[in-house]
Amino acid sequence: MPFQDLLFEIEDTAAVVTLNRPNRRNALSLHLMRELIACLQGTSANKSVSAVILASAGNVFCSGHDLSEMVGRTVNDYRTIFDVCAELMMTIQAIPQPVIAEVQGTATAAGCQLVATCDLAIATEAATFATPGVRIGLFCTTPMVALSRAIGRKRALQMLLTGEAVDAAVAQAWGLVNSVVPASELRSATRNLAAQVAKASQLVVSIGKQAYYTQIDLDQPKAYAYAKEIMTINALAGDAQEGISAFLQKRPACWSGS
Repeated sequence: MPFQDLLFEIEDTAAVVTLNRPNRRNALSLHLMRELIACLQGTSANKSVSAVILASAGNVFCSGHDLSEMVGRTVNDYRTIFDVCAELMMTIQAIPQPVIAEVQGTATAAGCQLVATCDLAIATEAATFATPGVRIGLFCTTPMVALSRAIGRKRALQMLLTGEAVDAAVAQAWGLVNSVVPASELRSATRNLAAQVAKASQLVVSIGKQAYYTQIDLDQPKAYAYAKEIMTINALAGDAQEGISAFLQKRPACWSGS
């Protein structure tokens, strides 16, 4: 489908979704968020897509919410904005394909939340990350949900309470991004990561992604109870039997998606 604020293309087995509001620092307007939700939901059903790369046009990855939409609105207007934002973040983690953030510049507030929410993230050496809402009187409460789960309490609170940016090296050390590369290597790095994901069974990757987000906030006994049931079901899948047999027979696996 055509998009106003997004670019969309398929490269091999990866869908590349690009935020395309560079003149607005790729701010997450209500319209952009709704487009991104629709795009991800549509892509989720595409069996030829093994991974989604989330990129941005221009020099800024994402500056957060569009502040022009945040002045003089009603309580229902604000609820709608944050409801749609939460839906977007949950959609990223709900679709079967891993979503890889390709961070070429600054990611602030809800933009930082977007990076923290993505399953994987690769950033350039010049990328920076911040949750500066406290400095303008609007605490980054919804970004806090993803950020605290990605980097832990003390580090998240440092970012949230001070609003100070962290550089890419710190973001990697804290677990906000998986790796940091020179700008010239960013595109190839995200494609290589997507290609690595594509080597596995899409069915198994989907089962694993869903299981990860279900168990992560459970206490340990409940997490094991859930995980052992999922692994039992996974073991019965045709791709699991094929993968195990291929390993034992020292041959490449042939995935069927069943």
